[in-house]
Amino acid sequence: MLEIKSFVFGPFQTNTYVVSDEKMVLLVDPACSNEYERQVLLNIIRPLTAQGLPLTIIATHGHLDHLWGAKWVTEQWQTPVYMHEADIPMAKAMQQQYNLFGIPRQAESFPIKGIQSTDRFTDRIQIDLQIIHTPGHTPGSVCLYWPEEKVLISGDTLFRMGYGRTDLPGGNMAQLIDSLERLFELPADTQVYPGHGETTTIGQEAR
Repeated sequence: MLEIKSFVFGPFQTNTYVVSDEKMVLLVDPACSNEYERQVLLNIIRPLTAQGLPLTIIATHGHLDHLWGAKWVTEQWQTPVYMHEADIPMAKAMQQQYNLFGIPRQAESFPIKGIQSTDRFTDRIQIDLQIIHTPGHTPGSVCLYWPEEKVLISGDTLFRMGYGRTDLPGGNMAQLIDSLERLFELPADTQVYPGHGETTTIGQEAR
């Protein structure tokens, strides 16, 4: 049984998720941007990893607001951030994103490991998780889908009553429409946990 804890972190009000079960801990979109937010994550994750559960970190895409805390979490737990290979160049050019938004911050490198458009993520741990490549918001946007639980973490591809913007570098509206159409084929009662805002369901958004 999945347990999902959500936190709104950073100046862009980004949803960070800690997903756990009896086999693993998954940290999705490490957006923690200050000491308070980092401590919140420590208080949640440390008791789980103390039980011997392995931690994996995944970014749904390479935008800066989903990776504010990437360097800190990779140092804290000595593991890379996994993301789709198509977004790795974007994540490695983080200074360009800071400059684009006029953010006076110096980019810091962090370890990244690529995942491809495969059905299952089994690099470190065996979990019933499907990676769905959903380009449009960015070239390498992905959604995380647990079919047995009917749970989807949608990143910035799908929101409650909305979808991700495509006017930033790498955005493509035609691709996003195709990605949304594929997501709408999932069961209507699938719970959707977006990158920003409140939860919803596939059925509510497909109407």
